[in-house]
Amino acid sequence: MNDVWGLMKEKEMGRVIADAKVPCCLMHNRTAHDYTDFASDYRKDIEAIIERAIKSGISKDKIILDPGVGFAKTVEENLYVINNLDILKEFNLPYLLGCSRKSVIGNTLDLPVDERLEGTLVTTVYAVLKGAMFVRVHDVKENLRAVRMAEAIKSAV
Repeated sequence: MNDVWGLMKEKEMGRVIADAKVPCCLMHNRTAHDYTDFASDYRKDIEAIIERAIKSGISKDKIILDPGVGFAKTVEENLYVINNLDILKEFNLPYLLGCSRKSVIGNTLDLPVDERLEGTLVTTVYAVLKGAMFVRVHDVKENLRAVRMAEAIKSAV
């Protein structure tokens, strides 16, 4: 199951996931861009997502976190999330990054959506180096090659 609202919108979603005993990807998102202090609020939001999941009965080993790049964040905040992806390590849950062709790449590099492969590859490699277990991408072959290369470098002794 993939919930882009981190169990915040659909009141029964947590129970449905818990009853089905399936893995779930819970994404950080907000209905409005209303942060007081982005870094602090982001961390608290992630904690709230996990708390909602556990209270709903979702087994911790079924939870995957998604930092929600592209959702209710400015370009700068999205770059912060990518750069600080390893913050999610402290929650002892797997996490993913889904930046493929997103506006953060387009806005940063001033490129249209069909020219964002290189930017996507950088975010994919960065995710691997920051400990992400998953990446969500469009150009699978190219990203897989980039991941394999990053993992080879990362595991070199």
